[in-house]
Amino acid sequence: MKSLDELLFDNRFARLGDAFSTHVLPEPIAEPRLVVASEAALALLDLDPREAQSPLFAELFSGHKLWAEAEPRAMVYSGHQFGHYNPRLGDGRGLLLGEVYTDAGEHWDLHLKGAGQTPYSRMGDGRAVLRSSIREFLASEALPALGIPSSRALCVIGSSTPVWRETQEHAAMLLRLAPSHIRYGHFEYFYYTRQPEQQRLLIEHVLNLHFAECREAAEPYLAMFRSIVERNAELTARWQAYGFCHGVMNTDNLSILGITFDFGPYAFLDDFDANFVCNHSDNQGRYSYSNQVPIAHWNLSALAQALTPFISVAALQEALGLFLPLYEAHYLDLMRRRLGLTVAEDADKALLERLLQLMQRGAVDYTLFFRHLGDQPAEAALRVVREDFVDLAGFDRWGEDYLARLAREPGNAEGRRARMHAVNPLYILRNYLAQRAIEAAEGGDYAEVRRLHKVLTRPFDEQPGMQAYAERPPEWGKHLEISCSS
Repeated sequence: MKSLDELLFDNRFARLGDAFSTHVLPEPIAEPRLVVASEAALALLDLDPREAQSPLFAELFSGHKLWAEAEPRAMVYSGHQFGHYNPRLGDGRGLLLGEVYTDAGEHWDLHLKGAGQTPYSRMGDGRAVLRSSIREFLASEALPALGIPSSRALCVIGSSTPVWRETQEHAAMLLRLAPSHIRYGHFEYFYYTRQPEQQRLLIEHVLNLHFAECREAAEPYLAMFRSIVERNAELTARWQAYGFCHGVMNTDNLSILGITFDFGPYAFLDDFDANFVCNHSDNQGRYSYSNQVPIAHWNLSALAQALTPFISVAALQEALGLFLPLYEAHYLDLMRRRLGLTVAEDADKALLERLLQLMQRGAVDYTLFFRHLGDQPAEAALRVVREDFVDLAGFDRWGEDYLARLAREPGNAEGRRARMHAVNPLYILRNYLAQRAIEAAEGGDYAEVRRLHKVLTRPFDEQPGMQAYAERPPEWGKHLEISCSS
């Protein structure tokens, strides 16, 4: 394991030049203190977990110090926001400090969020507040534990620096990790500003570093786009299967690597509601839970448009046509597993759709239903979960069909329980749990943030003394309004 001063940098994106980013130094925040750190994320960089307790750790990730080899850059990009094109966005409050490469040969972007103003801040102060930093940290580390690809979070550093949102709050910085922070909006920026040579340089950069296997294809650029479609079909399926709502699926918030990215007003479903909107600014419900699938396809179409100077329209359309079939295949596979099914049957889709309609009518807790369905032999489990439904006759008919379906499965009840508990979490990052942790942290107590983070790193395992984190939320906890600054 390494110390902080032993990290090795290879700043490949910075070498693309000033057309792609601007050199900016982070603006320090006052009296930095560690709020929470992720041992799993530290391990990605080969860092000794004890490094998080050193004074240097807080100084580096609060803007007070910088490695000599780091090259902090604010990226420029554009994007479609709520369906409307914004020609110039960019890192308004974040900096790519540099790229670290590990003993395993992996490269990780070190991206400091809340680092102060950049040329792309527009009217913003360039700061992140403690609550938004905690929310992003928790989600970044909770999603990979569920098997959902995501950027990662190394730490949150708090401070006494005041910032104004609706009220006065305190600034914080979050250090996040990803193999790349390039997003759809990077390609759109160079396309709409008519910079084909820079756009080609960007494509070559992404192709060489992140899609090298596509070099072997007859049309490498097309193969890369097809891979992006495939990755995002699987990512969207995982979001839907676990009830995750991103909240702001703008093209500047979507990674070309098919990982969850740029957390804002996200939420996991509590009661199942296909029309759930987690962002209180989303007045039209564009990014509702059920709309995430068509919007993911729409966003890929926007990326395809940006690639038309290099790939034929017909080929792009053919690649886009893969999205929905791939999404459905991944989603049905995940949901079969959540139901304890191992063999695919044609009627499984209808069985699942009937279940979700019943859950919608009864406002059934999405996470706990699947967990409890696997707790006991099927007949006993059905009697338990039945109590949450309104349409009891409809659920009984569904239960009979489910039992008949299980009868055609190999294995026994104990094997089914083990399989289901391996994919159905007991603990999920509910908004009210995050809110409780945030309120304690804003009062100077970071213990709850750290405890919640620890619980969420093992979502499938029963953890002694943590039953409170597995309960249905109180009514107030189901109706929290989350904004883009949250």
